[in-house]
Amino acid sequence: MMRFLRRTFGRQSMRRYQSPDERDGKSTGGVGTLPHPHLHQQQLHHVPTVVTGGAVVHIPAAGNSKSVLTCRVLLLDGTDVSVDLPKNAEGQDLFEQILFHLDLVEVDYFGLQYMDAEQVSHWLDYTKPIKKQIKNGPPYTLHFRIKFYSSEPNNLHEEFTRYLFVLQLRQDILSSKLKCLYDVSVELAAYCLQAELGDCDPQEHSPELVSEFRFSPNQTEAMELDIFQKWREFRGKSPAQAELSFLNKCKWLEMYGVDMHVVKGRDGCDYALGLTPTGILVFEGPNKIGLFFWPKITRLDFRKSKLTLAVVEDDEQGHEQEHTFVFRLDNAKSCKHLWKCAVEHHAFFRLRQPTHGRAGKNDFVRLGSRFRFSGRTEYQATHGRLRRTSTFERRPSKRYPSRRQSTVKASNPAKAAHLSAQNNPDANIYPAQYKQNIPSAHEHWHAGHPVHPAQQLHPAHPVGGRKPTPDDRKARKPSNSRDEKYRYVQEQNGKNSGGAPSMMYQDNLMTTL
Repeated sequence: MMRFLRRTFGRQSMRRYQSPDERDGKSTGGVGTLPHPHLHQQQLHHVPTVVTGGAVVHIPAAGNSKSVLTCRVLLLDGTDVSVDLPKNAEGQDLFEQILFHLDLVEVDYFGLQYMDAEQVSHWLDYTKPIKKQIKNGPPYTLHFRIKFYSSEPNNLHEEFTRYLFVLQLRQDILSSKLKCLYDVSVELAAYCLQAELGDCDPQEHSPELVSEFRFSPNQTEAMELDIFQKWREFRGKSPAQAELSFLNKCKWLEMYGVDMHVVKGRDGCDYALGLTPTGILVFEGPNKIGLFFWPKITRLDFRKSKLTLAVVEDDEQGHEQEHTFVFRLDNAKSCKHLWKCAVEHHAFFRLRQPTHGRAGKNDFVRLGSRFRFSGRTEYQATHGRLRRTSTFERRPSKRYPSRRQSTVKASNPAKAAHLSAQNNPDANIYPAQYKQNIPSAHEHWHAGHPVHPAQQLHPAHPVGGRKPTPDDRKARKPSNSRDEKYRYVQEQNGKNSGGAPSMMYQDNLMTTL
C-alpha cells in the first residue's frame, strides 16, 4: 500500500504543495526538516500556550434559575471567561455567549475544544448537551481556538479576525506545533513587535526589550538582536499591516493549518495523516510520502478502530483506478474523532454549502455514524455581508523579566523584585496558570548565556569611564562579528532599566461588502 503512495506522490503533487521558495529551487537545509509526527499530533496535546496577559470575566445565567451549568472558557488573549448556563444547555448556547462577548462576526473559523479523561482533544458539538459531551466537571473547561485555518488569510475581512489568527499562530509557534526556519522566526517576531509597540526607536528601545517577550521555543540572545534589527526595517507599518504581513508569511509554512493524527498502516508501521485545505497528507516519520486530494477521495468511512479511504488515481494509460487504504487507530473513539475532523475539513474547504440530506449509498461519507457537518463553508464565510465598522482593543503581550533583570536577580534579589514590579505592575491581577507563557522545559532559556563578570559590573560604561552621549548612541551600530554583537547587546542592556511600557491600540475598522 505504501509503495503505491511513494510512487503516486510524484513531482506534480509535490509541486502543488510546495512553498514559492521550494518551487524556485531555494534549499532550506536541514534546519527546517519536519520533526516526528508524534510531536505534532493534535489529537494528543497539552493546554495551549498563552501569549498575552488575560483577565477574569463572569457571565451570569439569564433569569433566576438556580440549576446552572458553569463553563470556563480560555480565550486566545488569555481572558478566562466563566459562563453560567441552564443545566441542559447545548454547545451552541455556550458558543453564542462567547461570540457575543468577543463581538466576533467571522465565526466559522473558530470552535471550542475540550479534553477527555485520556487527554484527547475534541471539538464541542453544538447540537448536543454540554454535560453529555464533557465528563470532566463541572466546571467544564474549554479553549476557544481556530478550528479551520484560512487557506488565504487575505480573504479574512475583519481586522479583529486577523488579530485572533495571529494570536493562535503565535501559540502554535511557541508550543513547537508550527515549525519554521530561523530567519522566518525572526521576521515573524519583528512583525509582532511592530504591531504591538509601533516603530522601533533605537534611542528608547534595545535588544533587551525583545528579551521580555516570548516568540520562539529556542529564543536566544543572538536571535533577539536579529529580531531587533529586523524590527527597525518595518518602520511605518500600522498594526493591521504588520499582522497581515505576519499571516501572509505563516501561510507558506509547511505545517500551517495541518491537523495531525497518528495512525497505523496495514504493515503495522506508524504513519501520520494531516488534514489540510487541499486534502489529506500522509507522513512516514518526517517524510511526506503521499497526498490524497479531496476531489480524488471517493469514500471515507470508519468501523470501530479502522478507517477506510477510497482514492481514484490515473494509471499510466490515463485510466482511472480506485485504490483502497486502511488505517487503524488505538481505539474506536480516536478513529471516530479523526473521521469527524476529516468530514468537517472536506465540507468546509471543498463544498460551497453543506449537505443536509440523508446519506446515500454513493455519498462521500457513509457508514459508522450519522454525523454531518452543520456549519457554514469557507465559500459562504468569504461571500457573506459584513458590518462596515467595528472597534476592538489589542491586549499587550505577557512580559517577563529581561536578561538584565535575570542577571541582577542572581546578585541582588531585592533590586530585581523592584525592577520586575516596575516593568509588569499588573502581573498579580491574573490567575497563576496564565503567568506561564512558555513550556516548562524552556523556563530557564537564559541560563545558557552567561555574562562576563566585567560586563556585569560595568555594562553601561565604555573604557575610560565616560558615559555615552546621544551622539555615541547614534553612531554605535552592531557588527556582524559574533563577539562585537555580544558586546553590543551588553552595552544596550546597560542602557535599558527595564523596557518600555506596554501600549494599547484601538483601531477603527473599515470592511468591504
